[in-house]
Amino acid sequence: MSLFLPEGVLIGSVTDRDGWTGCTVVLCPEGSVAACEVRGGGPGTRESDLLSPAASAPGANAILLTGGSAYGLAAADGVVGWLAEQGIGFRTRAGIVPLVAGAVVFDLALGDADTRPGPEDGYAACIAAKRTVERGTVGAGTGCTVGKLLGPDTWTKGGLGFAGRTLAGGGKVAALAAVNAFGEIVGEDGTILAGIWDGTGYSRTVDLLAAGQSPLRPWREATTLVCVLTDAELTKTQAWLVSRAASAGVARAVDPAATAVDGDVVYCVATGRTTLDPLAVAALAADVAAAAIRDAVMQATGAPGCPAAAERLA
Repeated sequence: MSLFLPEGVLIGSVTDRDGWTGCTVVLCPEGSVAACEVRGGGPGTRESDLLSPAASAPGANAILLTGGSAYGLAAADGVVGWLAEQGIGFRTRAGIVPLVAGAVVFDLALGDADTRPGPEDGYAACIAAKRTVERGTVGAGTGCTVGKLLGPDTWTKGGLGFAGRTLAGGGKVAALAAVNAFGEIVGEDGTILAGIWDGTGYSRTVDLLAAGQSPLRPWREATTLVCVLTDAELTKTQAWLVSRAASAGVARAVDPAATAVDGDVVYCVATGRTTLDPLAVAALAADVAAAAIRDAVMQATGAPGCPAAAERLA
């Protein structure tokens, strides 16, 4: 899968299987443009305004996806520290200022709620960054779960996924996804890949809601995070439009998506090394975002009290 990773992009993860949490950092090559789109009603983010087309900076030097809910945003401080040591950041008259955007998933309910990624974890993820993409129950996907309506007795393990495609001429569009959705993950044919398990099969969240079922814990405990990566040369506005288009891919693979209890965020990082049609990039972004989300639950392994999809189906 790493062959779809744009040149210069590095991805590193830190995984805590005792506390069942972790974080994943995307290190962007110099000259990259970045933007984001926040769709969910319960987001936890850092520097989102920096990635608006209205902001003057071209984007971020790194993107952090992390567990730990709002506490986990502290891991970004470690990423900032590592970037500063490398001399990477926005150049000012007073020195280098590393720009790190980040978003969290709520994973406190699966493992030790007092264990959250901190600055040392963000720093370690930078040291671990490489061209090989880890997938499954790793990094920001370590404590992820999906199908949350009826609580922990019926949810299924989420995770960290990756997918990509190559355009004519060799350009690349890929996506990294941390999947911790309130709803279920559905395949291209509409079948449920992971979600609410009733003992013999999966139940659809929308059907249960229509029947009058209320969420057991209805407040901001779910999220799908996606980072689209491309070697296309895009303006910041075009990168933002790619993020918006990729949100459609989230809706293809997560049902329901962008609810009031989800903190769904999609980033786009464009390295600018290849001339590609922005329309094609946006269309493929939705495709690979959906594929990465599905990959996350298919690659995941189970945690105590939370079987993975492969274990459910077996």
